Amino acid sequence: MEQPKKHPSAFELKILILNLILAAWGAIIGLELITRLGISTNTSIIGALIAILVARIPYQVLKEFLDLNRQNLVQTAISGATFGAANAIFLPLGVTWLLKRPDLFWPMFIGATAAAFVDMTMIYWLFDTRVFPAKNPWPPGIATAETLIAAASKGKRALYLLYGIIGGAIAKYFFAIPADIAGVAWIGNIWALTMFGIGLIVRGYSVQLFGVDINKYYVPHGVMIGAGLVALIQIVGIISKKTKAMKESKEKYEFTRSEEHIKFALTRGFGIYLGIALLLALMGGLYTGMSAGMFVWWFIFAAIAAIVSELIVGLSAMHAGWFPAFATALIFLILGVLMRFPAPALGLLVGFTAATGPAFADMGYDLKTGWIIRGEGKDKEFEFEGRKQQYFAELTGLVVAAVMVAIFAKTYLVQNLVPPVDRVYVTTIQAGATPEIAKYLLIWAIPGAIVQWLGGPDRQIGILFATGLLIKYPIAGVTVLVAIAIRAVIEHVYKEEGKRVLYILGAGLIAGATLVSFFTSTLKLGKK
Repeated sequence: MEQPKKHPSAFELKILILNLILAAWGAIIGLELITRLGISTNTSIIGALIAILVARIPYQVLKEFLDLNRQNLVQTAISGATFGAANAIFLPLGVTWLLKRPDLFWPMFIGATAAAFVDMTMIYWLFDTRVFPAKNPWPPGIATAETLIAAASKGKRALYLLYGIIGGAIAKYFFAIPADIAGVAWIGNIWALTMFGIGLIVRGYSVQLFGVDINKYYVPHGVMIGAGLVALIQIVGIISKKTKAMKESKEKYEFTRSEEHIKFALTRGFGIYLGIALLLALMGGLYTGMSAGMFVWWFIFAAIAAIVSELIVGLSAMHAGWFPAFATALIFLILGVLMRFPAPALGLLVGFTAATGPAFADMGYDLKTGWIIRGEGKDKEFEFEGRKQQYFAELTGLVVAAVMVAIFAKTYLVQNLVPPVDRVYVTTIQAGATPEIAKYLLIWAIPGAIVQWLGGPDRQIGILFATGLLIKYPIAGVTVLVAIAIRAVIEHVYKEEGKRVLYILGAGLIAGATLVSFFTSTLKLGKK
């Protein structure tokens, strides 16, 4: 692929303006999905296709957006904002809310935002090292690159995004159909999302089906703990096998970053996490409820949890295309409970750990997309410049995400709209002091572990089944199963072409439906 002599800048006025607008939109999408559906999704394709649509506007000054490198910067900003707002910043804040500790809100906000910033910086330092090679799969990054290249060569495909946005908005506003979950069902893993839909239906109709509300017996929480433990074991197995396969491979590959870069990134990263954890502990007043020794151990352990979680999540994203951020945070929380940290310290620990990983994985996908578009590293100077500009675009997205969360977080929280996994975290914290809750969690962890083990690491059926069980939203369960049935038929009849069109239409449904939900349900504007 022929490249221009100079890579476009993330601070080029036209790119910056579009990135700021789309990052705000991406943050809204992330917040809506994480609070109402319990999952967030990759919005890269939305930003990229909007850039293509902009390029079709008959003004010469906008034609520059036909350049794939500019589109890459736009998709990097919106996806960074989506995961930054939802998983990295807002999810930790939900824990402080459920713990009824409003005094921890701003310390957690500052700690989580700083952790996400380091998260993005770490993958920028580590991308295309021996640990995180550019040539490894990073599956969503490949999917986005292929979609961009296909859409650029056949511009009419960008219109499918527009049709999806309009359809998603109409379905949500006039018929109260959660079209966003239909969009997710057309993009994500079909097995995982089928189990998510089943989980939604089981929770929504548990009284009719079983004569009891399963939530009262902590079934969803226990299933998530069991599935999370197995997910972590599975990903360690994947990583060890892939590492062994890489060592045995005879293929010669020259990394663009050396062993020194790895050492620098890990030592510098851990040092920064240590500083942020200490600041978080001081701002949260943890020294008032712990001995001096326990206080010191808390911020050391929090820094260890942050960097280990980040690396596990990143390796999982690189090899399998999914990242078990919920599960890794949960494991470190359970370790914290066993260490007898008090509740406020546990809340800050799990929030801080959860904030590291999602941004790392997401930017890894975006850098993979850029690497493919830039010619797979053949021009090293151009590749390094492209990565740097993507880093600036990702940080732009994170800054916008932080502002959006600061403005709108309490609007969600006062409506009790929190990420469902936060309820698992807080229930786990409470179980440390309540044997009855601990008993239920242990009992229901067993089927959760079995389901996750049976599905294997690629399908993630245990984690997604548990996520569905946590949400009382039965119409979403019906919607996701109907959407998956439609997807199965279309993919059977139209094969790869049908899959690509559904991917773009799904992105549009998510964009349209979440915007309507944000303005009508969250802000209560224009509600019928």
